[in-house]
Amino acid sequence: MESGSTRAAYHVQSLERGLAVIKAFGAGTPQLTLSDVAKATGLTRAAARRFLLTLADLGYVRAEGRYFRLTARVLELGYAYLSSLPLSDVVQPHLERLSAEVHESSSVSVLDGTDIVYVARVAVSRIMTVSIDVGTRFPAHATSMGHVLLAGLGEDELAAYLDEATFERRTERTITSASDLRAELDRVREQGWALVDQELEEGLRSVAVPLHDRDGKVVAAVNLSTHASRTTSETVLTELLPRLRRTAERIEADLSVAVGARVS
Repeated sequence: MESGSTRAAYHVQSLERGLAVIKAFGAGTPQLTLSDVAKATGLTRAAARRFLLTLADLGYVRAEGRYFRLTARVLELGYAYLSSLPLSDVVQPHLERLSAEVHESSSVSVLDGTDIVYVARVAVSRIMTVSIDVGTRFPAHATSMGHVLLAGLGEDELAAYLDEATFERRTERTITSASDLRAELDRVREQGWALVDQELEEGLRSVAVPLHDRDGKVVAAVNLSTHASRTTSETVLTELLPRLRRTAERIEADLSVAVGARVS
């Protein structure tokens, strides 16, 4: 180990050395002897042995004869980072990849009262008269992500929403009654996606799918939005929806890891 550099007073050298022992293992060195670890870290054999045995006691390393291997428990160190990220940070790279693939704007939102609230977004073009940023709110009844989020509610939660919602008419196509919305939500729940065709704003088409937690509960929605002048409803469903679904699966996998780290 390097010792020439000046360390701050708070520096804990034993922690540094313990991490060095863990990092000595890698794809090309999945198993190491005591001598290998000492050589890779610059530690004495006695010090390397103490660190390896301590890591073994903690469950991060296991001994196999004269060799040592990391265990799956070291993944917790990475999970801790992922679990500390807010939803927006987890989904943002996925939205960027999706938008780059299809050249359309993508977003993630959550339900707050009778509105959806944007928590992440990648815009590739301006297709609405209003600017959409993180924190922007729209009425749930007029949006694809709103339909997905409402379809994921339990009966009591949905009834409470319907009692509170005002069903503002945004365009001639906007759903403006509780009965019509219930019928649409039944379809969304059965098919697993929602297509909203110019219900929020003229010329705007969007498709959304749910994001589930590990227990299958809908916790957010992700969508793609496009302008009706360049993308038909059929194209949205045949070309955009499959890519959106694959992105949702990848996001759910990351969210599952994050939640798993919190409860483990």
